[in-house]
Amino acid sequence: MKPDPSYDEYMERWTRTYEAANYNQGLAARMLTKSHVWCEQAFGPDQHFSRVVEVGAGTGIHISNVRHSFDEYVITDLNPPMLDQVRIQANRRDRKITVQREDATHLSFPDNSFDRLIATHVLEHLPQPHQVLREWHRVVKPGGVISIVLPCDPGMAWRLGRHLGPRRKFEAIGIDYDYWMAREHINAITNLVAFIQYYYPSVKEGWYPLRIPSSDLNLFYVAHIRA
Repeated sequence: MKPDPSYDEYMERWTRTYEAANYNQGLAARMLTKSHVWCEQAFGPDQHFSRVVEVGAGTGIHISNVRHSFDEYVITDLNPPMLDQVRIQANRRDRKITVQREDATHLSFPDNSFDRLIATHVLEHLPQPHQVLREWHRVVKPGGVISIVLPCDPGMAWRLGRHLGPRRKFEAIGIDYDYWMAREHINAITNLVAFIQYYYPSVKEGWYPLRIPSSDLNLFYVAHIRA
């Protein structure tokens, strides 16, 4: 049996090429970028959330798509090299943005700290996702919003997209894409949607790009949950 590949080496390579491989060019990159746009369609510039937290924010791609106003936006991730890239971007903005290291499964914030929590392409990576949902709910004020974007993995369209998308880019830099996605995407979309619908029967849902509720025909699922 082969030994496990180095997780530290994988993370170093993944972090170094994350934006270039996922967002810079190609149809898959355009679709991934659109998932952030689709998430923010629900909130226009006439809406205001005083305090916003984004968990598992990576390099901070999502905030450029936020259209509503805010007083404070807290960008968090567990990976320090990702946060270093976020800080570079945050320093170029006028609005109040803070960056700090946080574990999305055990947040350090007090109860009822935020008016909105954003998690794009995060929940599929986390063990015990039903408990993670409870933790995210804990830090959001009553009446606040939890916004979640998920890939429709392992749906048919998503599996096809992997063949046409970033696999070759990551393999070119020495990342065994299928192996690491098997380790990283540990929660199926159908299971995650079942958890969300169980805990929040009135959740506002969207499926993209076809807009019909099917995890096989779409690439992304978006949920806006009132806490």
